[in-house]
Amino acid sequence: MLPNISLDQLLLLDIETTPAVAAFDFLPDNMQSLWVDKIAKTLPETGNPTEAYADRAGIYAEFGKIICISVGFFHVESGRYQLRIKSFYNDDEKVVLTSFLELVNKFHIKFPRFQFAGHNIKEFDIPFICRRSVIHQLSLPLPLQIHGFKPWELPMLDTMQLWRFGDFKNYTSLKLMTAVMGIPTPKDDIDGSMVAKVYWQDKDLERIANYCQKDVVAVGQLLMRFKGIPLLETEDVVYSK
Repeated sequence: MLPNISLDQLLLLDIETTPAVAAFDFLPDNMQSLWVDKIAKTLPETGNPTEAYADRAGIYAEFGKIICISVGFFHVESGRYQLRIKSFYNDDEKVVLTSFLELVNKFHIKFPRFQFAGHNIKEFDIPFICRRSVIHQLSLPLPLQIHGFKPWELPMLDTMQLWRFGDFKNYTSLKLMTAVMGIPTPKDDIDGSMVAKVYWQDKDLERIANYCQKDVVAVGQLLMRFKGIPLLETEDVVYSK
């Protein structure tokens, strides 16, 4: 698969998000009522909108924030692919976004036809980044000015979309895909459902960044599988500070 995709023309990414504030009660009054209005449409009849805030606000760009963006890019070193990883994380979302958007601009100058790559980035990561950037009044780089694009024109390689093979009813998690593709992944002490707690209660942002980076590595390994080339070894993954 992917005979026309060059790995060194990809910018891999993954984001971690949390509710914008620690609890529903900390929202301004107008945002509280807007949250109840939004979530009531999807909650079961017995659901409690205020209790749902902690678990679900982080998936909505209007009520969540980005605390980490991890990126990765391939290059060839001594005849082997190497994946270089870098993370932007901060309590101040604008700092995270500004650093990421600057990197996108630089990458676009070097690789004008590059594509973003990740798992479910078409439906989650990229729209979330764009919406939060607009909220912060940050200028979107040219590769993220995608509002008028047709779905097949988007400069994105989404591993979840690749796995669908035209089946648009199917959702497969990154964890399940790596398992069925025989890709070893480290045993993590957290998963996506725990990020908000680790952030707001444990105050451990670096731990979240480490988790985010592992998802980028997992995407990189999936792409190697799709292309039918040997997986990355531990020493092939390089982390930048």
